Amino acid sequence: MAEATLFDTFARAPLRFERGEGVWLVTEGGERYLDFGAGVAVNSLGHAHPHLVEALKAQAEKVWHTSNLYEVPGQETLSRRLTENSFADKAFFTNSGAEALECAIKTARRYQYVKGHPERFHIVTFEGAFHGRTLATIAAGGQAKYLEGFGPKVEGFDQVPFGDLDALNAVVGEKTAAILIEPIQGEGGIRPVPKEFLQALRKICDDNGILLVFDEVQCGVARTGKLFAYEWSGVAPDIMALAKGIGGGFPLGACLATAEAASGMTAGTHGTTYGGNPLAMAVGNAVMDVVLAEGFLAHVRDVSLVFRQGLAGLKDRFPEIIEEIRGEGLLLGMKAKVPAGDLVGAMRGERLLGVPAGDNVVRLLPPLTVTAEEAREGLARIEKAAEKLSASLMKKSA
Repeated sequence: MAEATLFDTFARAPLRFERGEGVWLVTEGGERYLDFGAGVAVNSLGHAHPHLVEALKAQAEKVWHTSNLYEVPGQETLSRRLTENSFADKAFFTNSGAEALECAIKTARRYQYVKGHPERFHIVTFEGAFHGRTLATIAAGGQAKYLEGFGPKVEGFDQVPFGDLDALNAVVGEKTAAILIEPIQGEGGIRPVPKEFLQALRKICDDNGILLVFDEVQCGVARTGKLFAYEWSGVAPDIMALAKGIGGGFPLGACLATAEAASGMTAGTHGTTYGGNPLAMAVGNAVMDVVLAEGFLAHVRDVSLVFRQGLAGLKDRFPEIIEEIRGEGLLLGMKAKVPAGDLVGAMRGERLLGVPAGDNVVRLLPPLTVTAEEAREGLARIEKAAEKLSASLMKKSA
């Protein structure tokens, strides 16, 4: 088998998809699956979206790559659209979310350095966080399962319990450069951070001369029903990492920052060969065409309401299977009473795809283009999966 030649780092489901159509994926054998995983919140506009396909094809016939030795017009367009619609003044383009977080970390540390505080390089993070798979970002996430076997943990990351202000205040000190947090934890189990907590973080940063960094790799770009998740709290960061949905399936990330926060990132301090290449910029701008169109965010919120109400009904009907419904917009999670992997497997048996997360949660991340009718179809399949799991539990207990 060809798979024997791959690293054994993924426990892959035995499915091979040949093509996609909107919210559907089709296997080599012609079986159709409702995709409520969206490549882990990546395929924000579904599969084979005609506007994205046309943008990629048109650019592919022109130029693919020139490197950042030269100006890339698409970068100027996309950076302007992102900054005009956010807190930021500056943007740096990457190939992935981990790279966007690396840039955010470096930007925060460099800011303190040029301000005359080289000792300020520590970043405070929170338990349950996931910020990527590089050596620095696994140190930022702090989860033992990702750190094990990779040598000493990268220095400069101080982790505190999720939502614990006292612990946070105890660790913020003379070495602190920034606080890094996901407005909604994704891998950690779809855990929204209360707006009051984000407001408290903003005040701590302002009072101590440190920067507030948001990781919106999973929750950004319309996923919550606003363009960026931080908008729900009214708290703006100094730096923000984006990826996943901004590329609609094409590898693309971005680090956004205020002019002040980015003031240390001068020529030669950071770089990328592929980041911001013409192909990525063409797709990123096509995504923005869609998500910035009138009515798109309202659509996400409307479908979310239908979906969430249906999930609440399933929770009431199957309390032995579903403990809690979490999330915002179309970033939703079911905290399960049974092992989350069992629920994902049962859903897959009904040809519905979801994504497991921490805290025994199953993530539901449909493309943002999903219709209310498709959401109801997904609910019907979750219901069938829950019925089978419930029957299995009854049989075991009999």
